[in-house]
Amino acid sequence: MTVLLDAAEQLGRDELGALQLGRLRTTLRRAYENVPFYRQSFDEAGLRPEDCRSLADLARFPFTVKTDLRDHYPFGMFAVPESDIRRIHASSGTTGRPTVVGYTERDLDMWADVVARSIRAAGGRPGHKVHVAYGYGLFTGGLGAHYGAERLGCTVIPASGGMTARQVQLIQDFRPEIVMVTPSYMLTLLDEFERQGVDPRTTSLRAGIFGAEPWTEEMRREIEERFAIDAVDIYGLSEVIGPGVAQECVETKDGLHIWEDHFYPEVVDPVTGEVLPDGERGELVFTSLTKEAMPVVRYRTRDLTRLLPGTARPGFRRMEKVTGRSDDMVVLRGVNLFPTQIEEIVLRTPGVAPHFQLRLTREGRMDHLTVRAEARAESTGEQRAAASASIAAAVKDGAGVSVGVEIVAPGTLERSVGKLRRIEDLRTG
Repeated sequence: MTVLLDAAEQLGRDELGALQLGRLRTTLRRAYENVPFYRQSFDEAGLRPEDCRSLADLARFPFTVKTDLRDHYPFGMFAVPESDIRRIHASSGTTGRPTVVGYTERDLDMWADVVARSIRAAGGRPGHKVHVAYGYGLFTGGLGAHYGAERLGCTVIPASGGMTARQVQLIQDFRPEIVMVTPSYMLTLLDEFERQGVDPRTTSLRAGIFGAEPWTEEMRREIEERFAIDAVDIYGLSEVIGPGVAQECVETKDGLHIWEDHFYPEVVDPVTGEVLPDGERGELVFTSLTKEAMPVVRYRTRDLTRLLPGTARPGFRRMEKVTGRSDDMVVLRGVNLFPTQIEEIVLRTPGVAPHFQLRLTREGRMDHLTVRAEARAESTGEQRAAASASIAAAVKDGAGVSVGVEIVAPGTLERSVGKLRRIEDLRTG
């Protein structure tokens, strides 16, 4: 496949650094002059925008966290008059007030550009049909993917989430080359193809662009083998822009190149906040470089990863596939566990389907974790017993902690139509 690059993707590191510094200084001024929260935050730290004379100086500025956005709900973080806002998105607000984000016309243009760049890096080309099964509405996934695909010159099939049987029918009838969806919902579509007696490998799909939740290399292999497609990762979050902050390139599949001309990344120690050198794993932090409506300065994403040199796009650094979130971490009897660690084990266990859930309970004074994994329809009782023992042993060997394992009947666990919550916390007190 011919690799097509835009002008920014061909910048060297020195050229990119100069561009970033100029845009960063503009962002800091915009935030300080137009957002009372940032003016107070910078003043309390004894800093002014002009104190940022190099990219390294950004580390002196205070962080922004999700509660800051919720505390200024709904429009307190906007840097432009409400009359200049052309669209509003928001998080689901399932754990509190939603976080609200706004976009000017130029913000929407930039967003469409970076998503178009992402789809192109995944192998998409003008004229391809893109089946968008991310949710539409206040969630940024559906509309972000939609306008990016149109910007690239693709034909969009705005399927949104849900109505799984109809999704499968549309994919067969409309013959898209690309699907954009959460990886867990792609597995739900896989189940539906097989339920309808359709071999998923016979579809027109060539590539899947998956995001909105952490997923593993084992899940990539499962999807690629059973659909006969290239499965690549897209990264974004509404507080920074939405999908399109970073994208995995189909020719390498070795992590996500961050579109650093628009989003400046740092990785920090989750506890101390100290900036870590490239190559060390920690919490991802982003500063927007070109957003008008709602600039964010050093936003703590809670996503855990590390920064690596660019490969397919040498000028842009890569972020390693997100392995988990600091707020999704389960501390079980002093051991840190992430759902993705369990996912890797489940996906390589014979006789078990790629659907699982972690159930936390408290027995006396001790926390207890049960891995509930779905059996494959063709598996025997003996195979299910072996799978239970295998998962328990693998968690014990890999993480050093004992867990319970329950192999449940096929179709028992809830299927995802959007972001999947793997953890069911039933502890009280």
